[in-house]
This record gives sequence, structure tokens and C-alpha cells, in this order.
Amino acid sequence: MATSASASLSKVVKQRYMELPQGDKVLAMYVWIDGTGEGLRCKTRTLDTEPKSIKDLPEWNFDGSSTYQSEGSNSDMYLIPAAMFRDPFRKDPNKLVLCEVMKYNHKPTETNLRLTCNKVMEMVKDQQPWFGMEQEYTILGTDGHPFGWPSNGFPGPQGPYYCGVGADKAYGRDIVEAHYKACLYAGVDICGTNAEVMPAQWEFQVGPTEGIKMGDHLWVARFILHRVCEDFGVVASFDPKPIQGNWNGAGCHTNFSTKEMREDGGLRAIEESIERLGKRHHYHIRAYDPKGGLDNARRLTGHHETSNIHEFSAGVANRGASIRIPRTVGQEQKGYFEDRRPSANCDPYAVTEALIRTCLLAEEGEEPTEY
Repeated sequence: MATSASASLSKVVKQRYMELPQGDKVLAMYVWIDGTGEGLRCKTRTLDTEPKSIKDLPEWNFDGSSTYQSEGSNSDMYLIPAAMFRDPFRKDPNKLVLCEVMKYNHKPTETNLRLTCNKVMEMVKDQQPWFGMEQEYTILGTDGHPFGWPSNGFPGPQGPYYCGVGADKAYGRDIVEAHYKACLYAGVDICGTNAEVMPAQWEFQVGPTEGIKMGDHLWVARFILHRVCEDFGVVASFDPKPIQGNWNGAGCHTNFSTKEMREDGGLRAIEESIERLGKRHHYHIRAYDPKGGLDNARRLTGHHETSNIHEFSAGVANRGASIRIPRTVGQEQKGYFEDRRPSANCDPYAVTEALIRTCLLAEEGEEPTEY
């Protein structure tokens, strides 16, 4: 398995420089989603004082022709700070700054889905929508080969790896542990992690998080994962089906509830939402991966703990359904439901916005309503 050349550079030598004092200056790393809707980009600027809120951060710009976001003849794009986190790589007082991207005319780019998501979240904030997203990913070498897999073959069949312990079952735990601690340091609402069904596949969970914060925190958690993997010389893949054959794909199961659903008798509100979702299945499939459903078609086959992409289904404790109602929710008659359709490479802004539009704004049809 190939690893990056950068990983072989001496981290001891690097640490000498990282420990140098930086005076009163603060390093702010601006992070944004590029034109693919999946990739993340970043660059750093120096601030004279430590920012206490988003309002203290200046807007910035970058060359959109190099990020699939503009033509070279009109390439300036604007970075608008949207959420701020502690920097787990450079440490305090330095910051990570998640940004929205605007075109030269200050209109959102095609992959800036945060703007409309935030607008929709504001419309229903009195209902206190909570989300929890389960982000699956696969650790690969720089040659695309799964971490720890034999170079000319396959590991043993699936079965012993899910939540597994031991060198022959858990592939790459150092990366998982480093990512977990880095997210906690940054202030990301990470709430758990576990090894997944396919070897070298893992999952972390973010939430419960309210409104627009869900997308902000998941994107920053992804960025931190990419940076941790960079240090180890490997790659984190969010491909929904990284290995063809009898191997599980990777999803981003999304748990959703409102204040009404969490209160006594909330199961009725849950069932009403599921009924609405069933009538709008194809709209959600298009929203649940960056290629309008094409990526998810490789994963949602009706096998390997997935539903069929062409059919909507729901059930209690059923991991082969589109929507799963946890058994405890069925027993207590309140709580939340899990939408198992989003792909690992989904945009969390698109997923959470779609759920709000269908479940709370009662939209119908194949296209979103303009407000």
C-alpha cells in the first residue's frame, strides 16, 4: 500500500518550528467547499488579534478558476466566514474558519448550499430541529488500495470487523483516535465512533446538533479527518461504494427529530413525516448525493444493509429500509427516526434542508419551493 512522501518527513524537526512563539498574531485557516461539492480547500492568513466571533473575521478571496468554481477571465471568488472553530493542528489561539463562497457578483456559487439551508432552518427554528449524522468513510493508500488489505488479494469476508478489536480486525485505529481528539479540541459536536462492517471502513457520529450547525460541524469534522490522514500519509474516502463486490458501501445515515417528536406521543409526528417522505422519495434521492443519485445507485441496491434506490420503505429496527424507527422509539412512542439513504459523500446542508422542506414545511412534488 502506497503512502504519501510527506508522511516520511520528520515530525520531530517540524515540531521545533511549531513550538516557536507567534507573539500576539493569530493564524486563521479559511476552509471552503470547492466546485465538486465534495472537495475541501483551505488557505491561511494572519490576524492581528484573536477573533471572538464571526463578526471579527474579514472576508477574503481566492482564485476560483483553480477550484472548479469560475473561469480564468473572471476568477475572483469571495470567502464569507460562517463558522469558527479552534485549530487542533496549530492549537490556540489559532482558528479554523468555515466559509461560504460567493461569486464576483456576490451571488452564491452552485455548491454553496449553506445559504438556502440556513434560510429554511430559520423558518422552522421554533420547532427545534435536531440532527445526528453518522459519517462512514474508508481509509485508503495514496494508490487507492484499502488500508491494511493484502496487496494482491482480499481480507477475510465481512463479519469480524464491525466494532472489532485486534490487529487482524481493526485497520487504522490510530487515525480514528487522532481524529476524535482533534474534533473535540476544535469544538465539533462529535459524539462517537466505531469500526464498520468492511475492514478499513470506519464511522464517526456528529450530533445531536440543531439547525444549520449540523452541516457546519460535519464539514469541519471531514476537513479535520482529511488533515489527520494527510499527517499519516493516507487518504480518507467518502465514496459510497469504494470496493465493488460483496463489501458494504458507505453512507451518512441521518437521524432527525423535532421538539414535538421528542415529547410524549411524538410517534404520531414521526409517522406523519415518514408518510410525507414516502411521497417525495425521488426528490430526496437527488438531494442525497452530489451527483443527483448516481453515486448512491452503486450503494442502494437492497443488499449490504441498504434499501433499493427505486423503492421507499420504512420499518422498526429494519436496517434494510429507507427509514428506520429505532426499537426504543417504538416502545416509548417518541424520539426520532433515521433516514438511511444519504450517501457518505452527501452535502449535509442539502440533506438537512430536504428533510425540513418535506417534513416540516410539508412541500410536495419533485422540486423545492422558493421562499
